Amino acid sequence: MNTLLPESVRRVAAWCVVALLVTGVAAVGVWLCVILKTAVTPVLLALLGTALLGPLYRRLLRMKVQRSLAAGLTCAAVVAVVGGVTYIVVKALIDTGDQIIASLKQAANDVAKYFGAAGTSLDDMASNAKELLGKFGGTAASGVLNGLSVVGEVIAMAVLALLLVFFFLRDSGRAMAALRSLSPGGSADVVEAMAHRAFGAIEGFMRGTTIIAFIDALCITVGLLILRVPGAVGLGALVFVGAYIPYLGAFLSGAVAVLVALADRGFAIALWALGVVLAVQVLEGHILQPVIQSRTVQMHPAVVMLAITAGASVAGIIGMLLAVPLTAAAFGIVSELRSRYAAGPVPPPSAGDPASS
Repeated sequence: MNTLLPESVRRVAAWCVVALLVTGVAAVGVWLCVILKTAVTPVLLALLGTALLGPLYRRLLRMKVQRSLAAGLTCAAVVAVVGGVTYIVVKALIDTGDQIIASLKQAANDVAKYFGAAGTSLDDMASNAKELLGKFGGTAASGVLNGLSVVGEVIAMAVLALLLVFFFLRDSGRAMAALRSLSPGGSADVVEAMAHRAFGAIEGFMRGTTIIAFIDALCITVGLLILRVPGAVGLGALVFVGAYIPYLGAFLSGAVAVLVALADRGFAIALWALGVVLAVQVLEGHILQPVIQSRTVQMHPAVVMLAITAGASVAGIIGMLLAVPLTAAAFGIVSELRSRYAAGPVPPPSAGDPASS
């Protein structure tokens, strides 16, 4: 029966079967990750942390620091940095929160002044808001409890991820040996090479993103300090954190900076702040990304945006954070397989070949 089908049709059918199998395995994997997200998310975050902190850990080892102590010092350093950045961002946002709310109220009044006659007036909006608050006020207590449970879950996952970073750093050699022992016969070298390529892609992405995030945060902080925008250091820290979500994170953190400038310094300074943010984004898109990320991991911006969208639909903000490095790891594995099998086996030289003599 196969001989009745053209070769091209058989090839397409074979590729369709392979695509369906890969899609099915990927769908089952994603489903399991969503079901076990409380356990899977700390592991993935720990892998990102290990990739980011690996150079510091290896430097400590070269300084003859004992492995467990080096891993502990590395984890202590990340706790200090993350805690400091979180404190700066939260304090800056709290200090300028009233100003942001005031600017939003003023913007609402301006909109109502010019467009209220054609649509809903500000009074109608206020009455509707009161009605909604009265309708849903009974669920406020349960909402607070849910929020507290979410905060507790996030803290638990962060602590677990930090502990996993410690063990991943200290026992990386044992993990690779275990991976080789679990590999099917004859494939240990291939599996190890794929693991190295995937982790190298994640490490390159994290290293390049950190450099870009630092440059973005530094430039925006200097610009906001020149414009005398309150909380400039905190807003710069927010830009640094947001840069780990490509494109969207920088947009949101830059929007917060412009909003703070509008609240405290007025419309003209807000325009200048917007110009600073846009200039930094142009610098990132046309210079930093091509120069830095091209040396670490190569992915088309369209692939990055699709990965972020898929990650957000699966796991929200955590999915957006994990989507791009995991996609980079997948690209690394595919590149390793292509480099090994795309060219096919090299045929042995024939008897009449001069190279065989």
